[in-house]
Amino acid sequence: MSRERLYLFDTTLRDGAQTAGIEFSLEDKIAITKLLEQLGVDYIEGGYPGANPIDTEFFEKRRTRNAKFTAFGMTKRAGRSASNDPGVTAIVQSAADATCFVAKAWDYQVELALSSTTDEHLEGITDTVRTAAAAGKEVLVDLEHFFDGFKANPTYALDCVKTALAAGARWVVLCDTNGGTMPSEIRQIIGKVLEIAPGDRLGIHPHDDTGQAVANALAAIESGVRQVQGTLNGLGERCGNTNLITLIPTLVLKPFYADRFETGVTADQLERLTHISRAFDDRLNRAPAPQAPYVGKAAFATKAGIHASALLKDFSTYEHVPPESIGNERAIMVSQQAGKSNLLTALARHNIVLEKDDPRLEKLLAEVKEREARGYSYDGADASFAILARRILGTLPEYFQVEHYRAMVERRPNAQGDEVVTEAVVKIVVGGERLMSVAEGNGPVNALDVALRKDLGIYSSRIEDLELADFKVRILDGGTSAVTRVLVESRDGTGERWSTIGVSANIIDASFEALYESITFKLLKTEAHQSQTV
Repeated sequence: MSRERLYLFDTTLRDGAQTAGIEFSLEDKIAITKLLEQLGVDYIEGGYPGANPIDTEFFEKRRTRNAKFTAFGMTKRAGRSASNDPGVTAIVQSAADATCFVAKAWDYQVELALSSTTDEHLEGITDTVRTAAAAGKEVLVDLEHFFDGFKANPTYALDCVKTALAAGARWVVLCDTNGGTMPSEIRQIIGKVLEIAPGDRLGIHPHDDTGQAVANALAAIESGVRQVQGTLNGLGERCGNTNLITLIPTLVLKPFYADRFETGVTADQLERLTHISRAFDDRLNRAPAPQAPYVGKAAFATKAGIHASALLKDFSTYEHVPPESIGNERAIMVSQQAGKSNLLTALARHNIVLEKDDPRLEKLLAEVKEREARGYSYDGADASFAILARRILGTLPEYFQVEHYRAMVERRPNAQGDEVVTEAVVKIVVGGERLMSVAEGNGPVNALDVALRKDLGIYSSRIEDLELADFKVRILDGGTSAVTRVLVESRDGTGERWSTIGVSANIIDASFEALYESITFKLLKTEAHQSQTV
């Protein structure tokens, strides 16, 4: 029996950016795109070129390898053609493979928000879609407020669908913009839409204002829709969007859906789901939700008692799916059974192969758990995990030793007012040679970074293209004496990026640890490259 294809459209970088307190830098967008590519979604909506400098720069070149790189924007304004509309032009001229234009399917919104008429808006949909399609873009149309609009004026809402398809749109996406539609209403209204449009041209974009975004997405799929839009960890305006981290394993692992539909997500990609979810939270500098479905630390946690007893006899007694299928782990609170399979998978990413009965694996697992209890998190710091693993396994070269470092911040008065000067001193030993570097910087972390890389002796040439791409700090406990976690993202001339972590009660010490491991990982990388080219 052949299965129907479902298409996954991620809008984390666009609709997810509407979340209160969230601002994506260009570096964030590049890093999150790589996470999404690991997940296997079909479309990645990167933002709105022309709306702000970051999005415009992001769309100067194609940022995806497999997923369709998608730009978001508005249909043309009334009173001008799409070819003369600056917003439409910016999107069409961008490096996007696909364009997603938002149009209003609620007549009240057309009159209130746009001060226009429904006829003008339908003409705008037609002109915009044709212009983008003529430029070689795959065209999607997000029909904002579709379900509320259908309830108010079904004729106009359906006319929006017909107009977009007739103009050449590949997908028409039905948006529950206010997030108040019930699953039963979703089924009923989509049934009416299917009378005038095929399901393999329709998408769904639910919001989570009643906590039913995933349920509404599933209701739409069951009704015949074949594209779903959502975000990582349900990020989005107000209460968020459809959580793809919850939806994807439901579609892939639950026989009711898996037997009827297929997605672009492979079993190997699904096993990275927990890692991707937590790495994304690390990128946002926030704690992962412990009770998140599938990927939360408590998702497969059981306290001692009759549940744990039954679980040890047969895992399926209290687990709806195997935790390892989505990269999570089982936690029985008394014995903390967990981890080896996940650890072997993580080691394999760094070309480290161990047998499951290797005693060093137990030692590494114990070390990881002990460090996580102190505040480390390796989901968003894979390079630090690689260094820790090699250290425990006895395969980590000691490129250099840090004997001493000091950072000093001084405020000096001058004619222009007070000046803050930061100076760092780092003493290291490389191949028996003692070296000392002094540097000034924009703050103590930058000064230490410059000093540490200023003279690495025989290894200096191997880190010339190394640079700090991002730096995040998170306070793990309250108060000024709290434990601090620092996450450093680095990059080099090859375009590769990696993240390292440091944890300490002292923010400078935590930062230095992350910087030290970043340089160590770069040296490991260059050593591996040299051995491959010999």
